[in-house]
Amino acid sequence: MSTKSITSTLNSLIETCRDGEEGFRVAAGDVKNTELKTLFTEYSQQRARFIPELQSIVDGLGKDAEETSSVAGALHRGWINIKSVIAGGDEHAILAECERGEDHAVDAYQEALADQSLPAQVREVVQRQYVAVQAAHDRVRDLRDAMKS
Repeated sequence: MSTKSITSTLNSLIETCRDGEEGFRVAAGDVKNTELKTLFTEYSQQRARFIPELQSIVDGLGKDAEETSSVAGALHRGWINIKSVIAGGDEHAILAECERGEDHAVDAYQEALADQSLPAQVREVVQRQYVAVQAAHDRVRDLRDAMKS
């Protein structure tokens, strides 16, 4: 795998983590339930910790690490805001929107891991983060489903 390709993959994950960090932060501000507020805050902080890990790998390759979130992420965060305003902070709707964002994150990590030419030390970091992202996705989905009942 070329340095350019590794950098592109990692920068994509950095954008995804920034989107998740911001999306969960916004969601935490939109819910009244203290458990959800705490959970969303934890997931936001988790993504914030993932970013410098990925950036340091990119920096180590002598390339520039991504410093912004994606346009799609900005639109997703806007959708959380619109939905919560319309729904009056409906926690089920917020959880559903968070799961949608996490679907994207899971897909991004799976796509990165599908590339067999990713160097072992990079793959190890991406795999570890992927496990945490998948767990967050599943937790949000389960909470959404439980709230629906």
